[in-house]
Amino acid sequence: MFESTEWMDPRIRKKLEKSWAPVFYEHVFCKIDEEPFSVLYGVTGNPNFPVNIILSLEYIKHMKDCNDLELLDDFYFDYLVNYAVGIRTLGEKNLAERTLYYFRERVYRYCLENPGAEDLLFCQFLKLLKNFAKETNSSLEEQRTDTTLFMSNIKKAGRMSLAYDVLVMAVRAIPEDKRPTSLSSVLESDFKKSMLQNCKAAETDGRLLRLLVLCKEALVILETQHEIPECEVQEIVKRFLDEQTVVDVDGKVTAKPKKEIASGSLQSAYDDGATYHRKGNVGYIGYSLEISETCDKENVLQFITDYSVESNNVSDVDFLNKRLPIIKTNTGCTDMYVDGNFHSEKVHQTAEQNRMEVHLTNMGGGLHPERNKLPVSTFDIDEETNIIKRCPCGHVPINAGLNKSQTFAYFPHEACADCHLRESCFSKKLTRNCIVRIDIKSVKASRKREAIKLDKVENTSKRAAIEGTNSALKRKGQSKLNVRGKAKVSIVSGLKVTAQNIKRFIKFKRGGYKPKPEGIRVPIYT
Repeated sequence: MFESTEWMDPRIRKKLEKSWAPVFYEHVFCKIDEEPFSVLYGVTGNPNFPVNIILSLEYIKHMKDCNDLELLDDFYFDYLVNYAVGIRTLGEKNLAERTLYYFRERVYRYCLENPGAEDLLFCQFLKLLKNFAKETNSSLEEQRTDTTLFMSNIKKAGRMSLAYDVLVMAVRAIPEDKRPTSLSSVLESDFKKSMLQNCKAAETDGRLLRLLVLCKEALVILETQHEIPECEVQEIVKRFLDEQTVVDVDGKVTAKPKKEIASGSLQSAYDDGATYHRKGNVGYIGYSLEISETCDKENVLQFITDYSVESNNVSDVDFLNKRLPIIKTNTGCTDMYVDGNFHSEKVHQTAEQNRMEVHLTNMGGGLHPERNKLPVSTFDIDEETNIIKRCPCGHVPINAGLNKSQTFAYFPHEACADCHLRESCFSKKLTRNCIVRIDIKSVKASRKREAIKLDKVENTSKRAAIEGTNSALKRKGQSKLNVRGKAKVSIVSGLKVTAQNIKRFIKFKRGGYKPKPEGIRVPIYT
């Protein structure tokens, strides 16, 4: 009787019923399972504020791409937000800003302390996904995958700037009474200006070396002072010096050449998980987000079905090879559409083991396994046995067979001597005859290329739209997150991905997607 809706004008109440809030309440808020989150709250497992409200507000925050203060204002004064989280009277509940922070901290700590345990947010993502798929009768069997690069809350720092940040962190970790004069001066305002500003090209190497020597001095103090326990700062300084310097037998420190520094080296003093990746002519610092989403043309809309975060120097092949079994288990995917960066023999083997088929839009590398050689596809090779049956000119081999890595065939001298393709053929002259050797990998790759040619239009059309999903995530803040560290960026990325699915489902329920042409379709869920 005291709900705000009871006092509304019927026309306003009707508008409320058509808004996003009732859809969110019924299909998101009411579907959140609070039981798994009891592990965050000690022995009792009882939070001081409902988890389903806090988690719903996190989703709403990333749907709107707003900050915490704006989110709290919405919770206090926006009736749609209140309705979405099950509150029917405006101002009924008070939510302290710290309550949001404590919840995030508990989730973060749980991720760090239980790396092998179930990901609480990913489980909620899957639960919502399956409910959305059921409500929209969407198939999860055909999917596409892509990766996108993003930054955490760090700056793009040059080598000297990174050395300065590490040095300052190390000096601050040393008690004031233990700092020598050379290190105490590091915290003075003039030191940064003298080291990093107005630096001529000829002075760069000298200033960098000075910073590295000071880092080494600070590390020695941190290691020798027994009253200073070994800490994260000490590990960061040691890692930085190991990656950036060379120490000779006399203990003299010199800077490594740039080319010898690995992409996985420390990129920020405040985020030890960020790595370096060069794409084209542009260098990126941070992480990589893998997402998979449905791509069945019969689906009215497509949903993101999987996400994962790794350092950005992890290859697309390793990403997909790791995620394929997980995607299969969670969604029952049978066909995966990817671009050429994901092509690898081990990816196809993993897909085959999980009864999945990987469809490529293209393949990396040239069409010829060796420069100026005939394409492998010009040879008639048995698809089951991989044995060469005929050469491009139609000659049948005297003998043919296989070894561990190659298929080979012997041809008579007279067949190869006057052949117009001799210069570009794999044939090599022996004493008694000529031999053709072709790698089995090249044979398999040639068949994949031929298959790609046949299905290129369909493969490309089904995969291309995932670029739009990456763009949509970046427009909502995924390009640079406001947190640091792999655990935190994984949490925030997961919330943004889930929010993207929620937005699509709400749009569907409100009639935002055009229905597919009428036809008979077997229900996916019973």
